[in-house]
Amino acid sequence: MINKRLLIKNLLAHNDENSFYDKKRKIDITHKEGKAKFLKHICALSNSNPKNNSYIVIGVEDEDNNIIGVDFFDDSKIQNLINAYLTHPPIVQYENIPFPHLPDDKVVGLVTIRAIDKITSLKKNIWKYYGGAVFFRDGSMSMPKVFDIEIKDANSKIVQAIESHAQNNIEYTLDGVMHFMNKRQDYNPQYKVFKEYFVLCWAGQEKIVKNETFFSRVDIELINEQVRLFYSTLDEVSIGFDEDSFKIVEYVNLGLHNSSKYYPLEETIIHFENNANYNINTSLLFEAPQFDKKVLHHIYNTNNAIIDKLKKGIALRKNEQTDLINLPETYLICYFNDFDDAMEKLNDARPYIKLAGNEVYDNYKESIRILRKVKYS
Repeated sequence: MINKRLLIKNLLAHNDENSFYDKKRKIDITHKEGKAKFLKHICALSNSNPKNNSYIVIGVEDEDNNIIGVDFFDDSKIQNLINAYLTHPPIVQYENIPFPHLPDDKVVGLVTIRAIDKITSLKKNIWKYYGGAVFFRDGSMSMPKVFDIEIKDANSKIVQAIESHAQNNIEYTLDGVMHFMNKRQDYNPQYKVFKEYFVLCWAGQEKIVKNETFFSRVDIELINEQVRLFYSTLDEVSIGFDEDSFKIVEYVNLGLHNSSKYYPLEETIIHFENNANYNINTSLLFEAPQFDKKVLHHIYNTNNAIIDKLKKGIALRKNEQTDLINLPETYLICYFNDFDDAMEKLNDARPYIKLAGNEVYDNYKESIRILRKVKYS
């Protein structure tokens, strides 16, 4: 089993990006431009490496390989995005890898691309790229190219060597468990060994509601691979497990006028097998809450007026400052109630929301995360 933290270190040791490896400071697939660029790199790496894995490391400075980290990214629907836009799509996995020196809310993103030995191309137009375009890696660049029928396999031995040097061992596993247990002492850290092989650690702030146990500030890591499986400072989560599996049910808190309710969002089940393999299955549970349309029209117009004020640099009144904190959530509710351009307005307002403070911006990121899960299901 590959220790993904070691794998990232080994990839970074190859200081120059190449035809099997790319690195990014960050990615943003909430906008067409960012989504298009991400798809272009996936397409190029897949085509340039038909026989071996390719990788994108996210959260690294390009000049000096300094690891700065990015926000935890829930990847459960990213394959749906790949399938929607690419012909002969590769198998793509996004994993969140914690590093000891990073803050708790930061990880390094690792994208693994497994080609299917067929030419991958854009299925339809996106941003400035046309449907049918084919990309390859040219050094550190992803470029459109006319391709030969036969693609040379130049990287398999190098990639195999890098992956071989990133194999996990008992020392790394024990160190990982000890680090997690010490780091999460304030939130009742626990661990369990599945199938005498897999070690999973989790921690969270416990809360009992109507004889049911929920957790907030949840952190779950698969220690063998040094992968963070779940992290949230906002949501409520229920956790259950048996000898073969570990189940997470995530809830989101939505409502209007200081009256909110928890709605089940997604269920994730990790199945551990006897052959030292595991698989993760996710299913969407969310049913969008419906509210009175007249009330929503009032809230929608209020949100638009607040954004206009922010754009013009006009100071907000006290009640508008309160509405601003809830603005990402209320725009999301409007979108779920058929205000089709609500999320577009929210995305356009992102630069002004970011300047409004951490609380508002955290709410914005949470709303975008929920939308992404629902949209690509």
